[in-house]
Amino acid sequence: MQRRLLIIGTVFPEPNSSAAGSRMLQLIELFQQHDWEITFASAAAESEHATDLTEFGVKQVSVKLNDSSFDDFVKELNPQIALFDRFMTEEQFGWRVAENCPMAIRILDTEDLHCLRHARQDALKQNRDFQPSDLFNEVAKREIASIYRCDVSLIISEYEMGVLKAIFKVDGVLLHYLPFMLESLTSPNPSFQKEGSLFSDESSDQRASSPPEKGEYREAGRGFEERQHFVTIGNFLHPPNWDAVQYLKTDIWPLIRKQLPEAEMHVYGAYCSDKHRQLHSEKEGFLIKGRAENAQEVIGKARVLLAPLRFGAGLKGKLVEAMQCGTPSITTSVGAEAMHGNLPWSGSIADSTEGFAQAAVQLYTDKAAWETAQQNGAEIIDQVYPKAELGSAFIQRLEALQANLEIHRQKNFIGSMLMHHTMRSTEFMSRWIEAKNKLQ
Repeated sequence: MQRRLLIIGTVFPEPNSSAAGSRMLQLIELFQQHDWEITFASAAAESEHATDLTEFGVKQVSVKLNDSSFDDFVKELNPQIALFDRFMTEEQFGWRVAENCPMAIRILDTEDLHCLRHARQDALKQNRDFQPSDLFNEVAKREIASIYRCDVSLIISEYEMGVLKAIFKVDGVLLHYLPFMLESLTSPNPSFQKEGSLFSDESSDQRASSPPEKGEYREAGRGFEERQHFVTIGNFLHPPNWDAVQYLKTDIWPLIRKQLPEAEMHVYGAYCSDKHRQLHSEKEGFLIKGRAENAQEVIGKARVLLAPLRFGAGLKGKLVEAMQCGTPSITTSVGAEAMHGNLPWSGSIADSTEGFAQAAVQLYTDKAAWETAQQNGAEIIDQVYPKAELGSAFIQRLEALQANLEIHRQKNFIGSMLMHHTMRSTEFMSRWIEAKNKLQ
């Protein structure tokens, strides 16, 4: 009998809108490679920009919040694994999965530590440095409880693994480090992922004319002289991205433009509204472009990507995509956090306004430094995000967990205790909402 995986998503995946969407497609592809039958369910409305998962053999299901119809659905599906996309989804559906499919492994994909992102954002609003004590916020209470209730949680950043173990004292047996899983940029015959596709199925005439030798960077399409202007990209609804765009506009870009009067700043991002377009200025060369239909194309045409992120968490998809496109970047310590191991960055890391602007000008005008940064990016992709090795380690972890699930749960008494109380409080609240809705 084919094994069944149920993924409960916060939204239906939008890989062209956020790194979270791309991450979800990577997980789906990994499970499909190991012959899992996958159902993707979400209570969110389907967006026109969402990937049609049915094209790849994944069943899509719309479910309702606070509705017992989910109980019937999950009981009939009877998955061996239930994967929750972020802790908010686990709060809504985790107790229902545990009640109706008690032997299903419950996995939490944290995406990033929300409590860390919120703590850094609050510190920035208060115009002060982030302190570890800021982590003990209301979001943390919910997020850490969700981690304990699940059998294993996927952590995308080594820094966040450290936070969970050292500050929140979460046992490592409940955590699994799983960053982005990416194809090599320097090995012979690398797979080229088709835009919007789960699989690398482009024909040979769409690939580089000849495969690179081992250790040689894959041809990115454009060299230093063939590229121009700066680019940044990111979902405008994501607070760290919107803050970075405003910071670029008011503080950093004027310093760059003063030294490079012909350069332009191209700002791309999904869900661009009139509020965001107000920053558009032809005179200043600060151009709000909105959604990029092909992110790799617009990043690959630019000479340098700028990501002055002042708060956030997890891994930054825009910076990974820049490395894949051979586009060096300037970012902050927060932006580069846990993204490059002990390897030199694919560009520069700067936290002061003046330092950031100067690094951008230097990289934009120095061909030798630019080409070195490009090569650094290829090495980071290969060494930090090896697709096959990371995927294999995760599958092995799941197989071991499946073989010893009862013992694993016995050792996680805190999780059992939290699930007990959650199933009492959340269940009764959910059933009260359901009854109320039926009366309306």
